[in-house]
Amino acid sequence: MLTCVIRYQIDPTKRAQFVQYAQNWGQAIPRCGADLIGYYAPQEGSSTLAYGIYNVENLAEYEAYRQRLAQDPLGRENYEFAQKERFLLREDRTWLQHVSAPHGPTKTGGAT
Repeated sequence: MLTCVIRYQIDPTKRAQFVQYAQNWGQAIPRCGADLIGYYAPQEGSSTLAYGIYNVENLAEYEAYRQRLAQDPLGRENYEFAQKERFLLREDRTWLQHVSAPHGPTKTGGAT
């Protein structure tokens, strides 16, 4: 399983547009096959950083998911909305692999 973390730099005066964008992805992303963890808008601290996080099985599945998303009516509409409203100033994707599982005490019986 791979996790994609999208780091957005957003226009702080257009937070409401980012929220609408995130809510649209909340419908389209799961429908197109990725496991959406969530979208996060700034609340405290930086007013320009936002995140989107989802899981896919592997990079081949990601490519298939991206094709489905590009064909999805809400997905296309959301891409166009972002271009029209210009609230996304920068977008960076990082791919991560979850390596800390299982969580909890080890079975060696050592002190924690």
